[in-house]
Amino acid sequence: MKKSSILVILLLFLVCAIFAQDLTYPKEVITKLTSKGFKGRGYVGKGDHIAAEYLRNEMEKTGVKPVGKDYYQKFNVSVNTFPGTMKVKINGESLVPGVDYLAEAGSPGVSGTFEIVQITRKDLGNRRILRSVLEKAKDAFLLVDNTDKTGESADQSKQLQEMVEAIKFSTEIDVRGVIVYSSDKLTWDAAPSLNPRPVLLVKKTLDLSKTTIIDIKIENEFIRKYETQNVVGMIEGSVKKDSFLVVTAHYDHLGMMGKDVFFPGANDNASGVAMMLTLAKYYSTNKPRYTMLFIALGAEELGILGAQAFVTHPPVELKKMCFLINLDLAGTGDEGIKVVNGSVYQEKFDLLSRLNKENNLLPKVDIRGAACISDHCLFYQKGVPCFYIYTLGGIAAYHDLDDKAETLPLTAFDNYSKLLIKFFDSF
Repeated sequence: MKKSSILVILLLFLVCAIFAQDLTYPKEVITKLTSKGFKGRGYVGKGDHIAAEYLRNEMEKTGVKPVGKDYYQKFNVSVNTFPGTMKVKINGESLVPGVDYLAEAGSPGVSGTFEIVQITRKDLGNRRILRSVLEKAKDAFLLVDNTDKTGESADQSKQLQEMVEAIKFSTEIDVRGVIVYSSDKLTWDAAPSLNPRPVLLVKKTLDLSKTTIIDIKIENEFIRKYETQNVVGMIEGSVKKDSFLVVTAHYDHLGMMGKDVFFPGANDNASGVAMMLTLAKYYSTNKPRYTMLFIALGAEELGILGAQAFVTHPPVELKKMCFLINLDLAGTGDEGIKVVNGSVYQEKFDLLSRLNKENNLLPKVDIRGAACISDHCLFYQKGVPCFYIYTLGGIAAYHDLDDKAETLPLTAFDNYSKLLIKFFDSF
């Protein structure tokens, strides 16, 4: 082989190696945050504190300075947790938590053997049948068969789903517990309050003609005043030291459901945190003109409470924030990104879109109007100009056991980070 050919091959290998290394750090961050030791970054075993300490250490290691004395902005939340036993048997068959069923996040604890009384989704609309079934289920678990939705109009579907929600949560309904039997994907949540009765969401195939008994033991702990935190750091600008460009990403997730099951939360939102830290790492060696503020927000899953704590007691003046980008679900990108508030700040959206086209980075930069669906909303309400950006396409894992690091593709992560850098550098 000619020396020139060998040189070309070596250069190609080097280029490929450099490209592969682009994702080394974000993958490391996501793998760490989604590992078992972080307990789903929730409130069982102080998973949120473990994650916050890791983020503080990463900021410090990267050269991001604290805003305040120790990076932490502490605040209190109320939260329902499941730190103990999580066992369910239906007609003697054990169900696997997270796979066959979920306990509704706000469920109180329950232990015992109970009769199961059934009602179909369609019969929820029949007051006579519903009244009779509820009377039978006073000391029983009411199973709502939510599998058959055929023939429903949009209005009927909405009304029947409202009935299902009422049976789950209404204080005026007197049943021992509720089982919602469905073929829908199991999607969990976090709860800042306690519901009036235990509710199970069951997906496992059951023979309903023989489904009569439930043996259940679920241990919960409702914590009225739990101390959690935001993690806040900054890189001082070279020109506009007292003006801030802000990157936020919530680091909390759903935590644990029982002693063994934890929800990794790779895309939601270890990916957004990894993007934030990737940007911090870049600007630690490429001095920004404006001071860059990096905020890892807690308690987003409980109702954007970390953002609320920040804007209520801001460690820097909100009016000095020139622009904020909130990052969530940053781990795919097969179909580009969606920009919430894009139509509100049209000029900045047009800039982002133009930078993307000029540099051929992402398949699409899609626009969306205002929507109060993530942490950015509370900053926006205080007058801080901002975008909330999430990636499109790819895997559908969300709030479930499948949202894990090893299957998160990070399809557009590298180009997405380059686009954000070009956007921030344009200020």
